[in-house]
Amino acid sequence: MIGIKDLYCVLTAVVPLYVTMFLAYGSVKWWNIFTPEQCAGINRFVAIFAVPLLSFEFVSRINPYKMDLLFLAADGVSKVLILLALLCWANFTKKGSLDWSITLFSLSTLPNTLVMGIPLLKSMYGDDKEYLMIQVVVLQCIIWYTLLLFLFEYRETRTAVMSTLKESSTISHLEKEEENSKNCCSEDEAINFIATTPSSQQTAQNVNKIAPDQSQRFKPVEAVEGEGKEFHLFIWRCGCFISTDGTSTCEQQSVHANQRERSSTGKAVASEMQEDVENASMPSSFSSSMLLKILRKVWFKLVRNPNSYSSLLGLSWALVSCRWDIQKPQIMENSVTILSSAGLGMAMFSLGLFMALQPRIIACGNKLALYGMVARFITGPALMAIASIAVGLKGSTFKLSIVQAALPQGIVPFVFAREYNLHPDVLSTAVIFGMIVSLPITIIYYILLGI
Repeated sequence: MIGIKDLYCVLTAVVPLYVTMFLAYGSVKWWNIFTPEQCAGINRFVAIFAVPLLSFEFVSRINPYKMDLLFLAADGVSKVLILLALLCWANFTKKGSLDWSITLFSLSTLPNTLVMGIPLLKSMYGDDKEYLMIQVVVLQCIIWYTLLLFLFEYRETRTAVMSTLKESSTISHLEKEEENSKNCCSEDEAINFIATTPSSQQTAQNVNKIAPDQSQRFKPVEAVEGEGKEFHLFIWRCGCFISTDGTSTCEQQSVHANQRERSSTGKAVASEMQEDVENASMPSSFSSSMLLKILRKVWFKLVRNPNSYSSLLGLSWALVSCRWDIQKPQIMENSVTILSSAGLGMAMFSLGLFMALQPRIIACGNKLALYGMVARFITGPALMAIASIAVGLKGSTFKLSIVQAALPQGIVPFVFAREYNLHPDVLSTAVIFGMIVSLPITIIYYILLGI
């Protein structure tokens, strides 16, 4: 059972993080110490230096030959289930979104095990369970943070490629239209012209504005009589032939007037036409070659990102160190520790800077904040319980797996979200309020599972 001493241990781990966050908040909001550009530079330092060195330092200290594979399998199965469900939602439903799939994956699967989990769950289930929490943190650093980085890079590269394709398609479309305008009668062409006409005379004038009477090419057409109506004029222009005097004339023409009631405003029609043009210029799907091109760019970006290989280097050193009992040289140890020890503090400092740059503390709004809390404290533990039952976890390990899934939102996913500018407001709200409400929520889970 949790006592006063255990609660104090949890507070000693959590309160310093809030002190760091509020110092950063005040340095921007009240004291004007940092500019927005300087805040972005601090977050860049955290993402490129502090977090990778923290991951390396933490992973390199474990013993990979003494891992609880059943517990790690339950944790992995729950995350895979959520990821597959979100990817199916993003690809096979109309309201699906890759952006929100990445954010929801971070919210429901990546808790703050390092800061909150280890002291809290150690007090709940004993000292022998501390190493299980360390294994979860190591697995997050090696697999899930790397996968999260891949999703961020894929989303960024895919967006850039789609934007490039859209621009090139628009340019080629404009060039084609310009070419057709120079040689208007070289091919068959249909013009869809909307004319709002109270009289047939104004209709003829509007038609002449679109198709002026040059070389007998078009003739005024008498429209259907109607007061306050809107007409769609489909003007068919067929191929031309050269007359004896050398001028180009049209062989035949026809105009079809389709009458309909005028809409309340013309903006709806204009926006619909603009949307059709944009959708026509956007490719509906990627070919295999385009997908390979995107994945190649993603691979090159991941190789240059220290977060993607810092955990692998740490695991490699742990395997060698535990196998042959080799210790890191003291110079190497101190060089890594001097920055890695500042990783969590700098991450919370970056969070405070981001809060200060927002117009309000709940940057994402109450509705999205509520959805984030549901994903963090209900969806994650529920799927973790299903995965634990599926792999056969029992006893205190089963209870521990559910409670650790109900821990507050991790800090590192927020650092990545701000670096790639993907819903950082949602992640910041989840981190801030998750740490406030996590203690009573985890205690409630602990009591319910103990009944």
